[in-house]
Amino acid sequence: MLECFYFIHKFNGQKLKTSKISQPTTIPEVLHQLDNIIDNAILYNDRIGYFAFLYRRVTAEILKEVQLGNFEDNPRMETFDVAFANYYIDAYNGYTTNQPISASWQFAFSSKNEPLTILQHIMLGINTHINLDLGLAASAVMKGQEISAIENDFNKVNHILGNIVNEMQDRLSRVSPLLFLLDIVGKNTDEEIINFSLGKARELSWINANLLWGLGSGHQDTAIQQMDITVLKIGEFIKSPKSKIVTYALQFLGKFEEKNVGTVISRLRED
Repeated sequence: MLECFYFIHKFNGQKLKTSKISQPTTIPEVLHQLDNIIDNAILYNDRIGYFAFLYRRVTAEILKEVQLGNFEDNPRMETFDVAFANYYIDAYNGYTTNQPISASWQFAFSSKNEPLTILQHIMLGINTHINLDLGLAASAVMKGQEISAIENDFNKVNHILGNIVNEMQDRLSRVSPLLFLLDIVGKNTDEEIINFSLGKARELSWINANLLWGLGSGHQDTAIQQMDITVLKIGEFIKSPKSKIVTYALQFLGKFEEKNVGTVISRLRED
């Protein structure tokens, strides 16, 4: 049975029409719900839309690879991708309805009104979805099977994500004209931020997946809570880098970024 969610959006004190949302069971359904999240973000000038846009790009690319038969087990990959996406969609719905969600997702969503750069808002979402959700999804999908069977496809998903993030960095210069400053400050600091949340996350997420799979259902709660705390700390690092020079650089480039979420997403979408 599909798990259903009801949520009411409020804008300028007005209650908008209540919407019914069912958990997606196919990748096209995932894309449809991500489109809804992006549309709402544009409507309310909500920075949550930045990661949602990136994630839609990743999901669309995975669907294309599934349709081309480029995974070792394409039906399993669709199941895995949907399960993975539902962790994000559930967290988003929980946040919009004030329901309990993971501390790391709560932190990422609650930072939407902070004066962070577009890159930081995107990385906060990537951090939680990869460092926490990806391992959870792999463990759940491979329950009762050898988890090593999905490792190659698991790594391919991470590779796709890395390619999309690199593409997004190039597109960000359209709305963040001083992003190049991060290349000047330190050792390619934007690369360092990306690598911290992606390169290490690829290894960490697979380790977490194996740990949770080994523990088995019913014995994972403590491990998941600890993972959530660790991911939260990484999010705090992304939001507030320890380097004062990096912090000043981020604050400076943020002053010259496009502030309208709809405009940002439209520019990022341009070919």
